[in-house]
Amino acid sequence: MAREGRDGRGGGRDRNQERTHDGDELIDKLVTINRVAKVVKGGRRFAFAALVVVGDQKGRVGYGAGKAREVPEAIRKATERAKRTMIRVPMKEGRTLHHDVQGHYGAGSVILRSATAGTGIIAGGPMRAVFETLGIGDVVAKSLGSRNPHNMVKATFEALQRCASPRSVATRRGKKVSDLIGKRDTPAGVVEAIDA
Repeated sequence: MAREGRDGRGGGRDRNQERTHDGDELIDKLVTINRVAKVVKGGRRFAFAALVVVGDQKGRVGYGAGKAREVPEAIRKATERAKRTMIRVPMKEGRTLHHDVQGHYGAGSVILRSATAGTGIIAGGPMRAVFETLGIGDVVAKSLGSRNPHNMVKATFEALQRCASPRSVATRRGKKVSDLIGKRDTPAGVVEAIDA
């Protein structure tokens, strides 16, 4: 059941909006929009707070929040902030993550798992928007703790920033990519039997 706002209308949760910008081929999705009130001497002043996720569907994604007196202006501000905070995420075969990863932000906690081809995006609303704009086609995600969209998106980004490709790990450790992948594919018992 959707929550209703104080004025009796829908609270604006999980309203996705997708737009493509011609020049930079970015897709933005509106994750959530809230009506917020500031109490002043004459009564209440209402404004709108928007959370937007922007990505190029090729491994770059960013998020931003904006607040304004009108909805379109709040969305525009959030989109501009999202473009400034974009990060690059390494993807395996251009469709999934290289490894499982966890992310935390405040009371929000998420688990992201790589998936086989054809799995699709198995994730909740705010996380689904991040994966769709990022361009990941196969992923399994679970949100634990806070269901606040802001915390979920921030925890997802914290997890995505921890993702590493085999090439970057091999460079950091001074090894070859084949050494890392070869060790992962061969069970430990087999290696001991070969050495004996």
